[in-house]
Amino acid sequence: MRIAVAATPDVAIPTLNALLASEHELVSVITRADAPAGRGRELQASPVAQWAQAHHLLTHKPASGSLIEELVKDVDLVITIGYGFIIPESILQIPRHGFINLHFSLLPRWRGAAPVQRAIESGDIATGVTVFKLDKGMDTGPIYVTEEIPLSSDVNSGELLLTLAQLGVGPVLQSLNLIARGSEPKVQSEVGATRAEKLSKEEGHIDWNCDAIAIQRKVNAFNPNPGAWSQFRSQNLKINKVRMTDHPLAPGAIEANKKSVFVGTSTTAVELIEVTPSGKSTLAASAWANGARITSADVLN
Repeated sequence: MRIAVAATPDVAIPTLNALLASEHELVSVITRADAPAGRGRELQASPVAQWAQAHHLLTHKPASGSLIEELVKDVDLVITIGYGFIIPESILQIPRHGFINLHFSLLPRWRGAAPVQRAIESGDIATGVTVFKLDKGMDTGPIYVTEEIPLSSDVNSGELLLTLAQLGVGPVLQSLNLIARGSEPKVQSEVGATRAEKLSKEEGHIDWNCDAIAIQRKVNAFNPNPGAWSQFRSQNLKINKVRMTDHPLAPGAIEANKKSVFVGTSTTAVELIEVTPSGKSTLAASAWANGARITSADVLN
């Protein structure tokens, strides 16, 4: 089949590599326009655009999903992976086999923009990937292939995304085989459907009156972006990693020694492992606490 891929983030790259090595023809890549990035806010191509350039592939950067009509007329199928634009229903019908999407959850659970983060935040014990045919709804289309894996309580969203990006390669290739054989996808159930709304920076604020399990889930879900955070001496402190303990401590209270830093919750304390102070580099929590000269009057709030 002649295939185009509409994608933006680096999680699409394992699938792109697999398509290049397959019997299918990767005709072109469609991605988001260059955007400001880094401290200098200089325009930078998306990870997928950089990959396409390195592999000398035709690359398009339309300003919206409604502008890709002419780009998909000569392909049999379009695969989308974190493209970032909504594609009008009229365009979905143009390729001979339509559009399919690689989604990082077990649909219908966690339809939407942040399925990986919401699965971690909610304490799901399993996750996975789904390849489905795009329709006019938000991740509601019929399903070709799903693959499930257990979800560890220690993994953060950045780590899990990398795992799911690799996991998704097989289901995408399986779906292409099904499409080539004329197999129809199965209608997606509405039973158990949930929405995975995009995370906001404000939502990352840690409430130390919550229990330790909920706080660990939030830290893992919001790492690396947009980050879980608290306030220390009126400055934001990003909390990158914590560990559960059985140590009793009042919510928000800090207890530090040369090797460990504990913060109280409504149940037992969590140990801070890694933090990023405002305007500074990431470092071990113990190093941060030693430099900050924590006192008994200090709290996180």
